[in-house]
Amino acid sequence: MKRLIILLVAMAMALTACGSESASDEPLVVYSGRSEELVQPLIDMFTEETGIEVEVRYGGSTELAATLLAEGENTDADVFYAQDPASLGSVKDLFAELPDRLLGVVDPQFADVDGLWVGTSGRVRVFVHDADTDKPLPQTIDDVVDNPEWAGDLGVAPTNGSFLAFVAAMVLERGEDATLEWLTKLADAQPTLYEGNSPIVAAVDAGEIGSGLVNHYYLLRLKAEGAGEDAANWYIPAGDVGSLVMPAGAGVIEGGNEEAALRFVEFLLSDQAQEFFVEETHEFSLTGAATDPNLPDLSEINAPNIDLSKLADTLEIATRLVSEAGLV
Repeated sequence: MKRLIILLVAMAMALTACGSESASDEPLVVYSGRSEELVQPLIDMFTEETGIEVEVRYGGSTELAATLLAEGENTDADVFYAQDPASLGSVKDLFAELPDRLLGVVDPQFADVDGLWVGTSGRVRVFVHDADTDKPLPQTIDDVVDNPEWAGDLGVAPTNGSFLAFVAAMVLERGEDATLEWLTKLADAQPTLYEGNSPIVAAVDAGEIGSGLVNHYYLLRLKAEGAGEDAANWYIPAGDVGSLVMPAGAGVIEGGNEEAALRFVEFLLSDQAQEFFVEETHEFSLTGAATDPNLPDLSEINAPNIDLSKLADTLEIATRLVSEAGLV
């Protein structure tokens, strides 16, 4: 009998140990609005460094945010890694508050005001143009639509997420009426419409159009492929939304595998990951851990003073205004 009791106790202890081990070995589930091509190598680096396996669900940031809202507390996600603050802000009620040791790594403008998400890398809106142009470059975002020399010679992607986020930021900066006025002027200038940023930059480089409104890194990627010599980025100096700094970022789902999720976010802010963003995705480091000689220092960008935590509140308005202006 004594031997039987000892055996049963030993079996119970073994089962308990196995149960805790399997719980700790559960994969981290990341919903990623950043493309697999861009960030899977980085996620592989995280697994190699920590031993934590990661299951990734890729999709558009807006699409994944809608999925998270539908799933609510029943979601399998542990981390939402999105390409813009608007998507993060739309699901922030699902996030756990991040510790100060993570929030304090970046400038407060690149983190949620309530500490529920943190920026991990940055992209800047630019005016990409023919490198040999003799037309005056815009000093403000209004010059883009007010100067008749650029009329009919500008490319935009009105349904693209980065353009809509730019418009949402303009709503925060100027209000609905002024934003609609700007968009209407843009439509009147008869821009060439594209679905995304890459074809705009390629068209400028090929001489098909003279300029475009895009994020900065598309030209750097084109140059990395051996092209892009006939195009140049112009950082609009006025300090308006024409030089908006838009962070990608991450939030941790409350009640999920929070310990592993925090390690993942911490890794995204590590020097190793920040160097990856600068060297491989041609973005800005938000921690100052790495710089690109082909880019200005982030501190030199005259970015507008906008609370990025509020972008989610104006994204729907921005989408409506783009339609009202006749751009879609």
